[in-house]
Amino acid sequence: MSADRDAQRSRVYEAEAVVRTVFDRADRGARELELFGSTITLPVERKFASIDSVQDYADRVLALNWVRERWAGAAVPVAVRARAGAAAAHYEPGAATIAVPLHTRGTAWALRELVVLHELAHHLEPGGEALAPHGPEFVDRYLVLVGEIIGGEAAFLLRTTMLENGVRIT
Repeated sequence: MSADRDAQRSRVYEAEAVVRTVFDRADRGARELELFGSTITLPVERKFASIDSVQDYADRVLALNWVRERWAGAAVPVAVRARAGAAAAHYEPGAATIAVPLHTRGTAWALRELVVLHELAHHLEPGGEALAPHGPEFVDRYLVLVGEIIGGEAAFLLRTTMLENGVRIT
C-alpha cells in the first residue's frame, strides 16, 4: 500500500489518541468539557476484559438492524483474536478478523469501544478492502458508529478533533 492510498492514517490515529485521552480523563471524573463553545457531557465508553468480550460486542454491533440495513458487510461474521504486538489493533480484510493487543506493560489501551468501532468500520467497507483505508468514507462510517453506539457527544468530540488534525471527513 502506498503512502498516497492511506494519506490520512497518521492524522486519524493522532486524533483518536487525543480522544482516548479525553475519555480516560472522563473516567477519572472530568466527564463534562467545553469544546468549541459547546459544553458536553461525555457518555461512558465501554471497556473489555477479554477477547471473548470484544467478540461478543462486535457480534452484537453487527447484528443491529440499522447496521445491517446500512452496510451489507454486517452480514459477514467478524472474528476477533489477540495480537502479539502492543502498538496497534488492526483489521485483516481477507480473513474478516480484528486483531487486538491485550494487556501489555500494565495497560489494555486497545480493549475499548473506540478501538473496536474503528476496526468494525474497516470491516463494513463496501466491496472489501478500501482504496484509502482511512479515507473520508471510512471516517464517515466510523463517526456514524461512534455517534449511534457511544453517543452524539462522543461523535462530536471525535469529529471536531479529526477536523482539527486535518482529517478529511467528506
